[in-house]
Amino acid sequence: MNYYELLFTTIPTEDYQQDLLINALGEIGFDTFEELDFGFKAYIPADDFNQPLLDETLTAYQDMFTFTYDITLIPQKNWNEVWESNFEPIEIGNQIFVRATFHQPRPEFKYEIVIDPKMAFGTGHHQTTSMMLQLMLENDFSGKKVLDMGCGTGILAIMAAKLGAAEIVAIDYDPVCYESTIENANLNNTGNITALCGSKEVIPAATFDTILANINRNILIDQMERYSEVLKPGGEIYFSGFYETPDLEIITDEARKYGLNYISHKKDKDWVAAKFVK
Repeated sequence: MNYYELLFTTIPTEDYQQDLLINALGEIGFDTFEELDFGFKAYIPADDFNQPLLDETLTAYQDMFTFTYDITLIPQKNWNEVWESNFEPIEIGNQIFVRATFHQPRPEFKYEIVIDPKMAFGTGHHQTTSMMLQLMLENDFSGKKVLDMGCGTGILAIMAAKLGAAEIVAIDYDPVCYESTIENANLNNTGNITALCGSKEVIPAATFDTILANINRNILIDQMERYSEVLKPGGEIYFSGFYETPDLEIITDEARKYGLNYISHKKDKDWVAAKFVK
């Protein structure tokens, strides 16, 4: 699979400007982002790239601030080289160390997650993923049956396994993410993760103690009813991939329709990760 890399420069460089653009690009198929000092890089599978849709999406922000972008086609064979040159290990809560296969272990951390990024989204670098990991550290996963929606690299599913979850189902519509989750689960010796390729239609006819859903606002709203159907009474659900304003209120109102009640949330810049209970 070939990818397009779009290098965005924002003037002046403000976090909220980048976040607005990243969120908008995520809505139209861009699945990987790398933040830079002067802007950011956004990646999309070449087959999903739609220039007229991109132009239409960016028009809404042209009067708000100044930005430019350049497009580069990255052949599949070069993708790993791109990630290896940019991927840095991360530390979360002084307990989790996320590294790639080409980094050295850090045994002083309680939890280590090894990710071979390839072309899948979700390495822990983005605020939404890191906040989800923080929320997971604060809650009990022992013996739980867990559903991870939009699993990307499988990082949250792997963390659930390391926190003692008994069984995890990890789902992503992207075949690359599906394959990446299987590979990363093996890298981390987490044999209790079942990966499925698809969307809400492939969620098993079962019940779960906990659901992890780090996607985006529109998809979360579309899938909310199905989440509620498979979540046990008293079960917990963690949402991320959206902003505090206005998204959190929209998500909360939609969740309430299906018996999912807001408990708390974390915020990093304008991004949010929130906990709900059925």
